[in-house]
Amino acid sequence: MAYEFERTQRIAVLGGGPGGYEAALAGAQLGAEVTLIERAGVGGSAVLTDVVPSKSLIATAEASNAVKEAADLGVQFYAKGSADKPVKPDVAINLAAVNKRLLGLAAQQSEDMRGNLIEAGVHLVQGEGRLDGPNAIIVSTAKGGTDFDRIEADTLVISVGASPRVLPSAVPDGERILTWTQLYHLQQVPEHLIVVGSGVTGAEFASAYRALGAKVTLISSRDQVLPGEDADAASVIEKVFKRNGMKVMNKSRAESVVRDGDTVVATLTDGREVRGSHCLMAVGSVPNTVDLGLEEAGVQLAESGHIRVNRVARTSMPNIYAAGDCTTFLPLASVASMQGRTAVFHAMGDIVNPPELRNITSNIFTQPEIATVGWTEKEIEEGVVPGVVYKLPLASNPRAKMMGIRDGFVKLFASSGSGAIIGGVIVAPKASELVFPMTLAVEHRLTVDQFAEAFPVYPSLSGSLTDAARAMHIVR
Repeated sequence: MAYEFERTQRIAVLGGGPGGYEAALAGAQLGAEVTLIERAGVGGSAVLTDVVPSKSLIATAEASNAVKEAADLGVQFYAKGSADKPVKPDVAINLAAVNKRLLGLAAQQSEDMRGNLIEAGVHLVQGEGRLDGPNAIIVSTAKGGTDFDRIEADTLVISVGASPRVLPSAVPDGERILTWTQLYHLQQVPEHLIVVGSGVTGAEFASAYRALGAKVTLISSRDQVLPGEDADAASVIEKVFKRNGMKVMNKSRAESVVRDGDTVVATLTDGREVRGSHCLMAVGSVPNTVDLGLEEAGVQLAESGHIRVNRVARTSMPNIYAAGDCTTFLPLASVASMQGRTAVFHAMGDIVNPPELRNITSNIFTQPEIATVGWTEKEIEEGVVPGVVYKLPLASNPRAKMMGIRDGFVKLFASSGSGAIIGGVIVAPKASELVFPMTLAVEHRLTVDQFAEAFPVYPSLSGSLTDAARAMHIVR
């Protein structure tokens, strides 16, 4: 009697960012034969040139601000001058040392992730990859493209990320006109940094470099910074920016940015010029999907070049999945990771709980931070979803007073009928840590009364969450 054994499923992952990394680990966990192809290093741009280094830079900026603002809490720093008279020292930023540290952290994180993949049994291939039909990837494993490997697989996962958008009228030179991936090679804090673009990336770097001591001019084409965010939250951030000495130019659009010796000149569409020492172009990103053989393999792309995927990260080809910033889904590292796992679970027939877009938490790492989850106040006002809104300023929180926090709030959104929490916004230091209870409430449809029954520590910033929920009590 002959027995037939099911062949081990083969999975090839193109791109080792958060989505590809998690897809590879999930495949190995489920017993698949997994090959991951990555051109730069495990972790991709998220680890090497984006999330990890940028948030490390922001952590340094926060430390700088903490020293500067310590006097508000009665902590003063002085050095002895002539005749033992106290001299207030300046806060000095060694940007070369800062950048060396953050790039080292990024490299270490990449190496740790690489070790995890090897330990899990994932086969790693370094090189440039492109699809060769729907069931194979050709990899150039040598400079100049002289050596090639062909990797056949039952399932392909594409996680190639995105790159900074480059405008023809403002081409980065890596020295004075920069993308956010090129900032980490600066040796000194820019004397005057012009930031073009007031979205998340532009706002985060503008906030960080102002805290590090640079003069900053933020050019925004919209009425307010962070135009896609909660209006109250954006208003707080813009107020803090201006109070800290940043020049915010709203309703201004940069037509061109050129280098003029050791300076840069940003020319606006109305003819005005802004001169600075450096310019950061933060005008969005484009997916790295060109010349990958996707369309030839039957994969549908959006007009923007992003890969069209459904809720389980599947493309138009049944055996090809995609994850991360190269897709039409939400461009967050946490989302890419979830997409990668979901893709492999679905491909291998495991239980899948597709991510619900409304339950995804996002955070903007300005000072203070902005964390959001669920439905928005704008959607409630427009009648998209019936709901009530309650906003509680942090100024009333006892722990915030102790910590010298002047700006921020907690805002909760609840269903008009059931009182179920359907969303919210937090503007506060470390809002990224504070928002998790709110995320759980949205995910599990907790009512404001159920949420208010939890005991927060007193005093704590998280106490404002339950205070807001208690204020929304529905009398039955």
